[in-house]
Amino acid sequence: MTTGTIIFLVLLLLGIVTAWKGIKTVPQGEVWTVERFGAFTRLLQPGLNLIIPYIDNVGRKMNVQEVVLDIPEQSVITRDNATVAVDGIVYYRVMDAAKAAYQVQNLTGALEALAMTNIRSVIGEMDLDATLSGRERINSSLLLTLDGATDPWGVKVSRVEIRNVEPPENLVRAMNLQMTAERERRATVMKAEGDRAAAIQRAEGEKAALVLAAEGRQQAALRDAEARERLAEAEARATEMVAQAAAGAGEAALRYFIADKYVKAFEGLTSNPSSKLVVVPVEASALAGGITGAMELLRGSGIGGPAGDAPRPSVVPQAAPRSPSPPAAPPPATSSLPGVGLWNQG
Repeated sequence: MTTGTIIFLVLLLLGIVTAWKGIKTVPQGEVWTVERFGAFTRLLQPGLNLIIPYIDNVGRKMNVQEVVLDIPEQSVITRDNATVAVDGIVYYRVMDAAKAAYQVQNLTGALEALAMTNIRSVIGEMDLDATLSGRERINSSLLLTLDGATDPWGVKVSRVEIRNVEPPENLVRAMNLQMTAERERRATVMKAEGDRAAAIQRAEGEKAALVLAAEGRQQAALRDAEARERLAEAEARATEMVAQAAAGAGEAALRYFIADKYVKAFEGLTSNPSSKLVVVPVEASALAGGITGAMELLRGSGIGGPAGDAPRPSVVPQAAPRSPSPPAAPPPATSSLPGVGLWNQG
């Protein structure tokens, strides 16, 4: 190999190295810093970039995409001295690559430590119940604090989420007992309110029923009074008509009507199959005399036909003979009313 060939190969190799050092291709989602003799000069954006070989060098390769940072679990004491285990996640994005590269060392570690410190600070000011139920408040407080603290680093914290808040087991058991007691208390209160409402409804229903019953009795009494009034009016008119009829026929007509009522009443007494004793007057002359007067009235008015058609019945009023009672039998039942005796149908 000649000297010229060696020089050519050396120059070719030097050109390749120079081109490799001067031409840089930056991938999408990253920004590179350029350092000249160790000092920051400019940024290389995604795409093809040229730098001065052997003078400028690529310093830091910063990821400008949104990054998810896990916050490790840690024990935190609340304001009411309850220990809880808390972990979370932080979403951040590098907005200024130069600041993120040269203003803070180990950006990820700094964000993690800052998030853990602020979690302890925020939860330490809250009670356990507020910690378990106030995650939105914790997230908002952490976001405001972290975003303000990372602004000099050129980092934008977009979101902070508390992932788990776990109290100790003994505290969980106590909370379960408290929740059970609270639910039983609510159930008892609701049952008492339901019983009270049911009692009120029953009382109102009974009241309404009593009012309706009273109104019904009032209406029935009014209808009974009206019926008795109509009946009295009808009886008055009937009595008036009988009196007018008797005015023309005289005492005989009255005796006829009385005898007719008497016979019908006696027929009603004797026709009852369950009746064993019938009350009859001892002095039957009144009944016979009423019947005789009625027949005479009918014959005189021509209702019964000519006078010679039928013989006139003659009724001799006599007192009913009494049969002697056996010595061993009890005395016969007598009525305390004058002129009334008892007749046994059996």
